[in-house]
Amino acid sequence: MEEKVKYNYFVVGILSGKQPDTMESGRFEWVLFLFTYLNPIPMKNLFILVLVASLAACSSLKISYDYDKQADFKKYNTYAFTEEALKMPIDQLNRDRILKAVENEMAGKGFSKSDKPQVWIDLAIKSEKVEGATATTTGNGMYGGPWRYGYGGGFSTTQVNYYSYVDGTLFVNMVDQSTEKIVWQGRATKTIEPDISPEKREANINNAVKQIFAKYPPK
Repeated sequence: MEEKVKYNYFVVGILSGKQPDTMESGRFEWVLFLFTYLNPIPMKNLFILVLVASLAACSSLKISYDYDKQADFKKYNTYAFTEEALKMPIDQLNRDRILKAVENEMAGKGFSKSDKPQVWIDLAIKSEKVEGATATTTGNGMYGGPWRYGYGGGFSTTQVNYYSYVDGTLFVNMVDQSTEKIVWQGRATKTIEPDISPEKREANINNAVKQIFAKYPPK
């Protein structure tokens, strides 16, 4: 069975990062209010602060899913991992964390492991590097003077800020054993932060998997 289930995912990363912030959507406005009204600072520094806050917002967990509308999800209650899932080419500690998190969520959905499963659970991880730059100009290029029209050429400076980060995506595929077709897929994407503690990494993995399975069964 495992030989026939093929997916075009490059397994080159591991999902990790900070826990989602429940007030993430308001972070940008909050920063502007705090530093504009409570403690005014130069516009140049304010821009840098807002840029950092904006990039931090990019690290929020993004969940998506897809499914076969013809599938009868009520009939599924047993599962097994594919050979590919059990041998994901990532380090053993993170692989075990992901497998354990999926097992816990499957049990919570009423599934049990079986040697003759109704569905196969296949897992894959993909990473993508994101790069960009943002420029800001200070000064208006004009200054007052004794000329006829009152203004002459002035000076302005432009600061370019470069950034790059890596987004990691965890795919959870549910494959019907009899048809060998994917009937449901959940995906979680988050910016990778490789230097976090083992405890934080495990908590992030558990949360990502939990959020993925919040979309199962589809409604």
